Amino acid sequence: MTGGPSRAPSRVLARPPAGLWAGVGPVPGAPLPAYALREVGAVAVALVAVLLALAGRYGYHRDELYFRQLSDSPAWGYVDQPPLTPLLARGAIALLGDSVWSLRVPAAVLLGALALLLALLARELGGRRKAQVIAALGAAGAGPLISGHLLLTASLDWPLWVLTAWLVCRAVLRGEPRVWLLAGAVAGLGLYNKHLVLLLLLALAAGLLVSGPRRLLATRWPWLAALVAVVVGSPNLVYQMVNGLPQLQMAGSLTGAAARWVFVPGQLLSVGPPGAVVWGAGLVALWRSPRLRPVRAFGTAYVVAAVLLLLVAGQFYYTTGFLLVLYAVGSVAAERWLEQVGGAARRLRTVRLRRLLVINVVTSALVALPLLPASVLALSPVPLLNPAVGDQVGWPRYVAQVAEVVDALPPGQRARAVLVAENYGEAGALDRYGPDLGLPPVVSGHNALHELSRPAEGVTTAVVLVQGHGQGHVSEELLRRSFESCTLEARLDNGVGVANEEQGTAVVVCTDPVASWAELWPDFAYVGLSTFCQPCRRLGL
Repeated sequence: MTGGPSRAPSRVLARPPAGLWAGVGPVPGAPLPAYALREVGAVAVALVAVLLALAGRYGYHRDELYFRQLSDSPAWGYVDQPPLTPLLARGAIALLGDSVWSLRVPAAVLLGALALLLALLARELGGRRKAQVIAALGAAGAGPLISGHLLLTASLDWPLWVLTAWLVCRAVLRGEPRVWLLAGAVAGLGLYNKHLVLLLLLALAAGLLVSGPRRLLATRWPWLAALVAVVVGSPNLVYQMVNGLPQLQMAGSLTGAAARWVFVPGQLLSVGPPGAVVWGAGLVALWRSPRLRPVRAFGTAYVVAAVLLLLVAGQFYYTTGFLLVLYAVGSVAAERWLEQVGGAARRLRTVRLRRLLVINVVTSALVALPLLPASVLALSPVPLLNPAVGDQVGWPRYVAQVAEVVDALPPGQRARAVLVAENYGEAGALDRYGPDLGLPPVVSGHNALHELSRPAEGVTTAVVLVQGHGQGHVSEELLRRSFESCTLEARLDNGVGVANEEQGTAVVVCTDPVASWAELWPDFAYVGLSTFCQPCRRLGL
């Protein structure tokens, strides 16, 4: 019949319910708001441009030096990590040259991608132009900026987390179950970069079980997604099983009771303290907005992950992927907060929000990026707030000081010498700068380097770097039982007073091994963090 006024389907809400939280989220059945491509694109391009402009300042981070070394030995996995980040390093060096700047190009591009993904996630959750721009600015928080400036496992890990979350939200909110399979494939790819993606999957499953919608668990799609993730990531998982699950030993070394003391403050620092207001609003919105009920599991998943990490004393930055998702949700809540009022009240709220975002970006940049001269770093709180800054200072000077010790050796002794680095940062620096100074080969027992290098049997002199006054893994007792004699020749000094792991490291010359290197080398092996981290200990890690 015809003639009566048409009625919209009952599932479409013509007007948001009253109240801030009730109005947050997508309107079921309504078209998605337009993507603010110009503004969001400008944020992403600006982030990449700034990062590339600053990429050459200071120097390599110890992890970048390690990935540079591992890139020469591609594998399905290593004892301490999956292979994808070293492969990124290999590609960057092959395409752009062997420099600190080229190594950081992938990290900068990935941060730009993270900004776009956060905007897409906000759009999927009902955010319009302002929400999408606010969400993109989440990539300018302290933690993401560090991962965008340095090539770290987090550089790829966090974009993969947000991409997985976006696909899950799309599958649930749009009723497109096959998108679950894409989410599983992305999570499987994440297993090649960092096994922490398993935390995302397990916590999200717990979130669905606790907060729903539980009916999803009765369908085949989430389970098929998990199967796809396992299949895609199986080569790396098989490597771990064949080699005795070394990642478990590595994970154990990353936990410590003292980490609990910095866990909660770390949540505020991860995306910048002012940014915590936005992700906090997102967490509340997930619990209080009826429209976000289908994806409420993400809020519960964050709480589950945080409690689990507190119980096992895990690192605070392991939750950053969840915080970025919550930040995207909070951006939608922030947009709704602006729209609640009109006139002068809206303008006042807009000014307040802009100030909050500007403060977050500026403070995060000061902490995360090499904006201060290296000569004044020691006088600032930056190395304490961001220990990664200290790890970028002093490498060429350290290697030059080792070269002075080597040059002082008699020619015959120098010809049968090897450099033994206590950790992969030292090994990577000696590998990068040592050949230009004519230094002997470098070996290390730290993590994957133990399997990739070993002193030749004809070596009779070892120039050993010993951290922490012999309190690290390469201890005085280990040297005494491995060599006939050892003498302290120098201590490393970066010249600017920045506290990092190598500051004060001893350069010890040891001669006449008491047994073959095949017998001695297993004692130099260890898996875990660097053995003497001054900034980490200052933070209680």
